[in-house]
Amino acid sequence: MKWKFKPILENKWEQETAILVFSFILFTLNDWVFIQSWKGFSNGLLYFFVLYFHAQLNRFFLLPILLKKHQPVLYIILTVGLIALFTVFLYQFSTEFIYKNCFLYKSSHQKTYQFQFATLSGTLVCILGTIQILEHYRAQKKEANKILLYNQVQLNALKNQFNPHFLFNTMNTLYGISLKYPERISEMIMEVSQLMRYQVEQGNKEFVSIENEITFISSYIQLEKERVGYRCTIDFDYECDQEGQYEIAPMVLITFIENSFKHGAATIEKCFVTIHIKVIKGKLCMNVSNSVPQHKKEVVSTKIGLKNTKERLEILYPKKHQLEITQNEYDYTVNLVIELR
Repeated sequence: MKWKFKPILENKWEQETAILVFSFILFTLNDWVFIQSWKGFSNGLLYFFVLYFHAQLNRFFLLPILLKKHQPVLYIILTVGLIALFTVFLYQFSTEFIYKNCFLYKSSHQKTYQFQFATLSGTLVCILGTIQILEHYRAQKKEANKILLYNQVQLNALKNQFNPHFLFNTMNTLYGISLKYPERISEMIMEVSQLMRYQVEQGNKEFVSIENEITFISSYIQLEKERVGYRCTIDFDYECDQEGQYEIAPMVLITFIENSFKHGAATIEKCFVTIHIKVIKGKLCMNVSNSVPQHKKEVVSTKIGLKNTKERLEILYPKKHQLEITQNEYDYTVNLVIELR
């Protein structure tokens, strides 16, 4: 029997909650014996939330100045200013409201601006330090997953470069065309060459231009037209507001298009495949739709390609893509939206 252990606190919100609870316990560790009522406890909790709110304000509004804009002097000045502002507020708030019947108030030193300033500074360092450690851990894990999946894609691409099944179908297509239209053979060989060149030269890159990706897709669709175009209505169009200015992960779109031909054209009856790709203001919208044949040939599918593509989208475009797949009795539709680089 194999046991699977799920790492604790993998979810971001679980980590944030753990930081909140841990900080509160650490802050009140030496004062639990002084808790005598729920009112005193709630006042102490309210005091801590003011400290936590101050740390979160620094995290989301001031810390980016240091981490993203690399302005440490400005960050220090604004941080000291924010602590001073909260010192005045916390002094008045705690003296007039919090310290009344609260376990936190044990000596007159706590009713000073210096004490409030030191408390705000100490909790800021503890909370921000813990948060930064966890965010660094999340970023490192995300990058490791990204590299791992990228290497898997490279390996799969190398395996598929000389896929016997692909080559067999391609050679059959070229042979059939040569018998009826020998003058088109050179054109079709060029299409096959572009497919192989893209896989070899571009497939091992993290990102490629949208123009290269569309050229690859166009070549693939052209081959499919030669193979099933006599019995399948194929409609493909592409529109881009800034041709060549955007980048996309290579071969992240082709899986959906391959599946549309694989399943939609697996029949001797009339069928259709429509592919619409539009790039407007940095957002790619792709709609792929194919008919669902009533009497189709048996298609062997492991669904690994679709699963890998979904995982790639999650890692390469986290919160920057939307994928919707719908199916009914007559058609199968994929709607994909990606915010491009």
